[in-house]
Amino acid sequence: MTQLAKHIIEGNSVLLRPAKESDIEPYLAFLQDTEMNLLTGSQKAFTREEIEAWIRKISVINQDRFDSMIILKETGELLGEVVLNDMDTINRSANIRIGIQGTQHRGKGYGTEALLLMLRYGFHKLNLHRIHLGVYAFNPRAIHVYEKIGFHREGVERDALFMDGKFHDLITMSILEDEFDALYGA
Repeated sequence: MTQLAKHIIEGNSVLLRPAKESDIEPYLAFLQDTEMNLLTGSQKAFTREEIEAWIRKISVINQDRFDSMIILKETGELLGEVVLNDMDTINRSANIRIGIQGTQHRGKGYGTEALLLMLRYGFHKLNLHRIHLGVYAFNPRAIHVYEKIGFHREGVERDALFMDGKFHDLITMSILEDEFDALYGA
């Protein structure tokens, strides 16, 4: 698994790379993006010290997760992150999550491209068979993107999040290796 920690995955507009120390400030700004936190249901505020420790932690090999920073190739700017976590090598499954910082970067296809790059890597390099995610019902834009990519709805975790004085449902979705290959090629 040593190669994973140093791997760069390159797409047309974005590249996925491991976190590094110079990401601390842009990653802190990413985690302070109010709209991104709302859409992902994040409710914790992070200190710079916590971010420094987290960047150090995800920069090294970890058997059950694969963290990548999403970088805009044109400018080198950190746009967000895409992560395969809760990897289960026995059942060949993992959870995927993504966040894109700033309204100026959303709706331009960067997240879709990053997801497709990470899905391909998960299925073809990490030998995963099933990749799943959770998305809150109040985020129809993300639900649309996931369905467009090929994710299927599996169920609903009712009242899974309490935020802003209300409960919100979490929609669970997944895509299988053969479904991905049928859509995008092996």
